[in-house]
Amino acid sequence: MTVQELTDALRSTVLRYSPGERIPSSRELVERYRVSPVSVSRAIRELVAEGVVVSRPGAGVFRAEPRPAAVPQGDFSWQEVALSAEAGAPPARVVDAAGVLSALAPAPPEVIDLNSGYPHPSLLPERALAGALSRAGRRPGAWGRPPVEGLPELRGWFAREVGGGVTAAEVLVTAGGQSALTTALRSLAPPGAPVLVESPTYPGVLAIARAAGLRPVPVPVDEDGVRPERLAEAFAVSGARLFVCQPLFHNPTGAVLGAGRRRAVLDAAKRAGAFVVEDDFSRLLAHADAPGLPAPLAADDPDGTMVHVRSLTKAASPSLRVGALVARGPALARLRAVQTVDSFFVPRPLQEAALELVSSPEWPRHLRLLARELADRRQLFAAALARRVPGLPAARLPYGGFHLWLSLPASLDPVGFTAAALRHGVSISPGAAYFTAEPAPRIRVSFCGAENHAQLTDAAGRLAAALASLG
Repeated sequence: MTVQELTDALRSTVLRYSPGERIPSSRELVERYRVSPVSVSRAIRELVAEGVVVSRPGAGVFRAEPRPAAVPQGDFSWQEVALSAEAGAPPARVVDAAGVLSALAPAPPEVIDLNSGYPHPSLLPERALAGALSRAGRRPGAWGRPPVEGLPELRGWFAREVGGGVTAAEVLVTAGGQSALTTALRSLAPPGAPVLVESPTYPGVLAIARAAGLRPVPVPVDEDGVRPERLAEAFAVSGARLFVCQPLFHNPTGAVLGAGRRRAVLDAAKRAGAFVVEDDFSRLLAHADAPGLPAPLAADDPDGTMVHVRSLTKAASPSLRVGALVARGPALARLRAVQTVDSFFVPRPLQEAALELVSSPEWPRHLRLLARELADRRQLFAAALARRVPGLPAARLPYGGFHLWLSLPASLDPVGFTAAALRHGVSISPGAAYFTAEPAPRIRVSFCGAENHAQLTDAAGRLAAALASLG
């Protein structure tokens, strides 16, 4: 059943309910229609947008009060022809945000969220953010137009964070990490070109590449990160001039690129005449018990092979969409031009607020608290899984980020298990979205989106029940 068919079926069912009456939960709808949790979520969002239902956090979804007669809907059939005009002409773009939307969609009120890409609000510095935003709004010129590259003071802060002699002039402020990755891929590879990606990898990278008409080519990752010999082979075979990687606390595996591999990755790219986009998304998410972090790859690259991406969003707030691109040479000019054409600049009040936040004493205090809480959650959740669900082992417990990459029994379908987990009140992410080729039987679970420790312990029990329900 497609999402549109599910939406039509739900609409017909809901219209038989009385206004204000609660409709079945997401778990019940997954069971009734035999569809994925993501499909149910998307169908519910469509019905909310239509005004058929209303969602009340903590309570559920209800039939909406009747609205005045709507204006007759137009005929959109012509758009199917217009939007498919390039389908047969290379390079064809594939605009599919399913892998990203699944992590952005809020879990239903009755479901424990182990799928979130962002920490629970209780883990974020909301009071410090409010103060930073208030102070930023009172700065002289705070509502004026910023330089297209970003505020010099904020660029300088990012440069110091990267280290290795990076200067403010080599930093471009971006609207978060996703925007930075989009700018990088569109700037550094022409449509139709191959782009090397880790396998598995962050689904957002795959979505960006395909939407830009690029062809993702997988390079295997093991417990020490990308395998340099396979990277060199992939450059030679594909002719790619771009590689995207997450060397620190990789999503989803949690791997850290081994010390012996760092130079090999850089050398392989240099031999191929290729750029490496270093997505350093999790540097601010190191756990309290993490060993010393390696410097960014960009800090040891005077020749401009590395294009460095980082963001404040994960550690601060989903709405503080402020990040940075670091590049050297003509590549920086290309990145600047593409971002300027796309969006002109990042709004100055947001940049001012980010600068106020990272310059305040509350920022390092928040990072210390976040590091301790992430370490506590990792240990508690891993122990609960080992005790309650020994059939779902984690390859390795990461010392940063907030994901566990769990193996499933070979006979178990990840999508089917994801649906079973939702029926038992837990939202997780099936592993297929993280692969470009044949997926492994894996799931990703996040321990940052749950409200508290008790929910994480409860979630482990629910996953055990879901596994038992599938035999």
